Amino acid sequence: MSYPDLIPTFGPWISEVRGRLIPNQLLSEITWFRVGGPAQLFFTPADEADLAFFLKHLPEDIRVTVIGLGSNLLIRDGGLDGVVIRLSGKAFGQVEILDDHKLRVGVALPDVKVATAAAEAGIDGLTFYRGIPGGIGGALYMNAGCYGTETRDRMVELRAVTRQGEIITLTNADMGYLYRKSNGPRGAVFTSAVYQGFAGDRDDILNRMREITEKRESSQPTKAKTGGSTFKNPEGHSSWKLIDAAGGRGLTVGGAQMSELHANFLLNIDNASAHDIETLGETVRNKVRAHSGIELKWEIRRMGHFEPGREVREFLDGDVFTGAV
Repeated sequence: MSYPDLIPTFGPWISEVRGRLIPNQLLSEITWFRVGGPAQLFFTPADEADLAFFLKHLPEDIRVTVIGLGSNLLIRDGGLDGVVIRLSGKAFGQVEILDDHKLRVGVALPDVKVATAAAEAGIDGLTFYRGIPGGIGGALYMNAGCYGTETRDRMVELRAVTRQGEIITLTNADMGYLYRKSNGPRGAVFTSAVYQGFAGDRDDILNRMREITEKRESSQPTKAKTGGSTFKNPEGHSSWKLIDAAGGRGLTVGGAQMSELHANFLLNIDNASAHDIETLGETVRNKVRAHSGIELKWEIRRMGHFEPGREVREFLDGDVFTGAV
């Protein structure tokens, strides 16, 4: 499918945008699952000022969706209407070491590179990012964490551009962080963040990061087409154990499978569609609810439109999901 081209509907201001504008860009090319329909208009801004200019002039009635490296994300087969913004590593992927064991990082930087940059500078406290796939923008949005540390424990402040094109600074408190969730200003596009670490020994930090890498690679399907952890851990429970007990490990729908190695990882093993992947996820949720009475909640962000006739219902029999989740 394809969407009508938005660019001809804009005024003369669009000629002043310096970034890249691509109508009907297939999002399957940039998500880790390798699934998803087109973006009506895909925008990669040249820098923060270019992003602010674009948002200031973009009509308010046009939907804006921001995606990062595409790791924790499922784009549905019908794609996304409106504008999809993705920040490039060239413009938004820098690291700056600051005084007092702080560092400023661009949101397009992969989490692992932040952990490495901090370690090389003798800054401890950010090793947990070595175990998280994806980029800093997504980590800031969903309060990513592992091994006992979360983004909210280290983030001091971040810069963002509002939907109206204003460049603002947000504090940790402004983000209203909860488990795998934030409640910052609606529609704001993050551009960079400052993290607070503490003094550490470079070699010791790097050794711990290697241990995290070995543990992750031995227990998770790191080289597969996956979105990372599929469901949030319910309080007092591990999602993978609940899925295992309900018979979900290795379960398949079409070209999608629940990993044999780690039962809380959804995989695209054979040209799966987004419909296959989301249907499998809801099948697993249904099995877990029937077995334990616990309703798993998605950790993977799902967004976009279903193809007509291929809608997915909650627990397979409830309401049809609509729009971004």
